[in-house]
Amino acid sequence: MIAIENLVVQFGGVRPIDNLTATISAPVSGLIGPNGAGKTTLLNVLSGFVSPAAGRVAVDGRDLLALHPLGRVKSGLRRSFQTEQVVEDLTVAGNLFAIADHVVAPSERAAAVDAALAFTNLRSAAHTLGRALNLFQRRLVELSKCLIGQPRLVLLDEPAAGLTNEESTTLREMILRIPGELGAQVLLIDHDVELIRSMCTETLVLDYGRMLALGPTEEVLASPDVRRAYLGEF
Repeated sequence: MIAIENLVVQFGGVRPIDNLTATISAPVSGLIGPNGAGKTTLLNVLSGFVSPAAGRVAVDGRDLLALHPLGRVKSGLRRSFQTEQVVEDLTVAGNLFAIADHVVAPSERAAAVDAALAFTNLRSAAHTLGRALNLFQRRLVELSKCLIGQPRLVLLDEPAAGLTNEESTTLREMILRIPGELGAQVLLIDHDVELIRSMCTETLVLDYGRMLALGPTEEVLASPDVRRAYLGEF
């Protein structure tokens, strides 16, 4: 569970997060809003890349802001990015070992990497260099990196962008398995409303850094305020 209280992020005179209070508890939750709403900024706060001016954040009751970024990773926080962070000169397995080196005991690293490769069906590509991967494989590497060790909270920033319908469906099915099989909560940003609808039982909508709506996804997407602000309907 992610508990956010009176969170403020300020860059000069701009507040991309403006006094946000929200509790996100569903196993797979959505985070949506128009461009500039503060979605990626919120993930950057959770990841430790941005320090808020005020407020607090707790994950499963633990003060998240007290931990530096590596400490958050060691405590179970995982993150993917809009642009894949695949190291071109490393193999798929090598990219995963780069994460495992920080979060898994040496004697358990090979098994942890193999388990992540098995989860995402990448075992056959384990020895392929990053530069040789197609877009879908790169997205699967990003997801695999999020599964190394014992993830507790997985943050995914537009993981399905640019994928075909078939690839998006495969990725969705993998993500939906994470809470049940690995015990981790997933928070997902995506502009594909139908993807959010099909995956997330709960959705938070941001607008200019403030909470516009939070609740069951179907109810949130049906809200007139959300449809005006995010879907462009009047």
